[in-house]
Amino acid sequence: MSNVPSVPSYLACAKPNPAESRAPWYKNIAPVYAGIFLWFVFWSGTASVGADNAGGILAAGWPTALVGILAGAAICYALFYHVFGRFGQKTGLPLYIVGTSTFGAAGGLILPGFLMGLLQFGWVAVNVYYSTQALNVMFGLQEGSVGIYAIMLVWGVAGVVLALKGIKYVAMISTYLPIIPAVALLVLLAKTIGGLGSFDAQALVAAAKAGGVAKPALDGVGVIFLLIGHIVGFTATAGAAGCDFGTNARNKRDVVMGGIVGVLVAIFVTAGLAALIVAGFYGTPAGKELLTQGKPVLDPMGLLTAILGAKTGGIVAFLLALCAFPSCCFSSIIAATSIKTTLPKVNPWISCGIGCAIAEALAMTGVAAKLPVIFGFFGASFGPICGAMVAEYFMNKGRWTGPRAGFNPAGWVAWIVGFVIGAQPQLIAWGVPLGKPLPLNLILAFVAGAVIYALLSKVQSAVLPYPQADRQSAD
Repeated sequence: MSNVPSVPSYLACAKPNPAESRAPWYKNIAPVYAGIFLWFVFWSGTASVGADNAGGILAAGWPTALVGILAGAAICYALFYHVFGRFGQKTGLPLYIVGTSTFGAAGGLILPGFLMGLLQFGWVAVNVYYSTQALNVMFGLQEGSVGIYAIMLVWGVAGVVLALKGIKYVAMISTYLPIIPAVALLVLLAKTIGGLGSFDAQALVAAAKAGGVAKPALDGVGVIFLLIGHIVGFTATAGAAGCDFGTNARNKRDVVMGGIVGVLVAIFVTAGLAALIVAGFYGTPAGKELLTQGKPVLDPMGLLTAILGAKTGGIVAFLLALCAFPSCCFSSIIAATSIKTTLPKVNPWISCGIGCAIAEALAMTGVAAKLPVIFGFFGASFGPICGAMVAEYFMNKGRWTGPRAGFNPAGWVAWIVGFVIGAQPQLIAWGVPLGKPLPLNLILAFVAGAVIYALLSKVQSAVLPYPQADRQSAD
């Protein structure tokens, strides 16, 4: 009798997406990813990241900010998307199945399976908080009022309920909704582009200092590093989900083109336009006047009414919030799918209900507003996962080996060490004595995951017999 463990039922039941169900990159991968980066929380948050430093990402001028955004976009494509898209395209299998070659058949249920689902409720919290803030541009409710909390409650609960009962209806309209933020960005740019030539970074820094911003302005390298960390933190989980999106790709070209357009170009264009809009505004007479009052706003969403007027700005903010609702639903359905896979005996209404309650609490207490911390935690969690899986890909010359037995020690040690490195700045902020914050800590987390996994390649658990591993595409 063989001593090789049997394959768990969730692996045995997994079926690759067949070739006839796949489509060109411009029908699936590119538009899905572009929709993610057209979410106003991404581009507006990227423009305002580092606002506690005088001048934020514009302290060294807008060309430097564009360099940082481009660097972040390229890193996200190369390290956090491409291999995962190829894994999905070659195997036709989703991330929680492919990840079992790195973390084991038992371990894969937790990493990346359950963790991916759990983090989705963090995205729900972010969505609830910022969508409510956008809606309030029109409603004008007082912060902390019952009305604000009511909007948060309805928004989050509706997202989870529709995810479980009516996601197909949300999907029907979500295809066209990204047009709205794209148009909004272009309109805002048209209104402010005339001020780009007159933008004075030093005047912005001086106004921020006069308004009470205590931290000094970042130099060019600091700006670039900040933007890379922020963009990677936002993209890490979405990039790993490229494995799921890649199951819809017909060949390598679909993976490459879908990623270049949907990830690299979409990040650069959306976040780049947002940075130009802020810089351009502060080069206009209205923006220069606002600088004399101190405390300049670096968030494009916060400048909507200043650029477009109160009424039009409120309408645009309302529409941008509506465009964000499908992503709240999709985050919920990803969470529900992951939890159902890992905890099959738990009613999804109960598990998602608990997740929704946690998301609502994070939104209502304002924790969800701390984007650098949230994105940093997401990046620290998935950075070493991505690093270990990329190492697995190259060590096996681009082929998926199939699931490994139990908990694969190489993958888990790589993740633990990488997570500590990725979360190091936040752990320091919480009082853990880990020295000075590391620059590019999320990239270092990825590298640590890859290197440690490679070094421990001799202590991996056995590969389980799995027919699907022998049927992957050779392309």
